[in-house]
Amino acid sequence: MSSVAVAGKVPSAAALRRRSEDRTAWLLALPAIVLLLLFVLLPVAAVIFLGFTDFELGYGKFRLVGFENYAHLLGDRTFRRSLWNTSVYTAIVAPVSIVLGLGVALLIEGEGRARGFFRTVYFLPVASLIVAMATVWQYIFHPTIGPLNALLSLAGIPGPNWLGASNTVLYSLSIIGIWQSVGFNMVLFLAGLTAIPRELYAAAHVDGAKSALDRFFLVTWPMLGPTTLFVVTISITNAVKVFETVKMLTDGGPNKASEVLLFTIYQEGFVYLRVGYASAMTVVFLAILVVLMLLQYRVLDRRVHYT
Repeated sequence: MSSVAVAGKVPSAAALRRRSEDRTAWLLALPAIVLLLLFVLLPVAAVIFLGFTDFELGYGKFRLVGFENYAHLLGDRTFRRSLWNTSVYTAIVAPVSIVLGLGVALLIEGEGRARGFFRTVYFLPVASLIVAMATVWQYIFHPTIGPLNALLSLAGIPGPNWLGASNTVLYSLSIIGIWQSVGFNMVLFLAGLTAIPRELYAAAHVDGAKSALDRFFLVTWPMLGPTTLFVVTISITNAVKVFETVKMLTDGGPNKASEVLLFTIYQEGFVYLRVGYASAMTVVFLAILVVLMLLQYRVLDRRVHYT
């Protein structure tokens, strides 16, 4: 009886192997966990804490002010203007870049010989240096020597000051954002199109879907559901996070017409050195991103067809 009891306490070979595999898995995941903790979770916690303080860079002392920073945000005209500009920019860039990315992907997928060439051409804006890209676009939008206004003048249309006028600067930046995002969305949609079984198109043709448009709505669009959900999420996130082109081309001007959320946070934290107030803005910015992601998944995930 005692030998049976002792044998019952000894772990089996399968249990020992499972423990060894679990230990190995945790050891392999440990570097990623440490990096996630140091560079994501701890900074987010620090930002949330600083948002409740009046900390200013260069001063050793600070005090807790509760929700004073958040209350000040409600009456801050600059913050409200940057929030509105970010919303307008996102509402233009995200849907247009998604539609164009899908259209380009469909055209390239149907191309036989030059598929690799067109993939490279459309993906170049994603891989190009932002400084070089901004310089080229600054020349294109120049009110006197820019080729865009030169083309408009040939048609007898007076060209505006694209980046220097309050009523056109945000739309000009949106054009740049679309140009920069279409290639990335195209690559994602191409990956989704490649994963669609060809047999489905043959079956749809047999069932009466004779035209390419019928096959698109019957097969392609439903099967692209997971890819579309991911592209929508990435596109909205990237549009909300716009900063580089604003900083290099307009510096938030003229008259704050192109000031966006990240630029306002940068100004408060690194120019005016009001880290506590900038942290409160950052928390609001992160909350907006989280809410957008949750809404997207609630609305779109129900319509996605997973295979």
